[in-house]
Amino acid sequence: MSDFLEGLATALPRLVQDGLSATLISFVGGAVLMVVVAVVLGVAEHQGPPWARGVARFVVEFFRGTSLVVQLFFLFYVIPTLTGVDLGSTWTAIVALGLNYGAYGAEVVRGSLNAVPKGQWETATALSMPWPTKMRRVIWPQAWALMLPGFNNLMVMLVKGTAVISLVLMADLTFEADQLRRQVGTWPAFIAALLVYYVIALVVSIVMRWMERRAQRRLGLGDFEVRKARADADQVLAGATAGGDG
Repeated sequence: MSDFLEGLATALPRLVQDGLSATLISFVGGAVLMVVVAVVLGVAEHQGPPWARGVARFVVEFFRGTSLVVQLFFLFYVIPTLTGVDLGSTWTAIVALGLNYGAYGAEVVRGSLNAVPKGQWETATALSMPWPTKMRRVIWPQAWALMLPGFNNLMVMLVKGTAVISLVLMADLTFEADQLRRQVGTWPAFIAALLVYYVIALVVSIVMRWMERRAQRRLGLGDFEVRKARADADQVLAGATAGGDG
């Protein structure tokens, strides 16, 4: 037991020092790109002309229906061969994570827009609001409050998804844990990695729940509406993740 604790005490600082930055960079970059992709594709699917809906649907199904690992390898090994453009390890990880999870997020956005009561759309239209004003002032604040629980789940999934970026030669937490197991043993190394991933996911979840409560307070939602919004968002995310692997 003492050997295990000693190995854990050695592994945790090493992981934080050597592997945390790569994991956080890929997570933050991937999260930003995920939200942008999700909003663009989700709005296009819900509000776009037929051609835009078709393009958005194709992109969503392509990235949901293919493996994140294959997407990483394609961006890292195939794209430089075909185009001569080398994204490098960091940008490959960010782009692959952002596109993959953004495709799932697009379904969260589309479902949340669908969940806004029809009367809200009709009222904004009856007031002759331009489309940007209608979305910004009426529709988007309500849809945003519904999206956040789903985005919370996706952000946590994205944290865990960063574990595969070592496949494109990034020295992330998983890579460093694999190196450390030769020095401190398998159990201490990977339990330390589990603890670090858990702390990151916990912090992300706390921040997202704060954003969720803030958005719902601005809409004047009570406890019942909050629970219903979370249930609706969970259903949307379940439908989004059913169509492919992460």
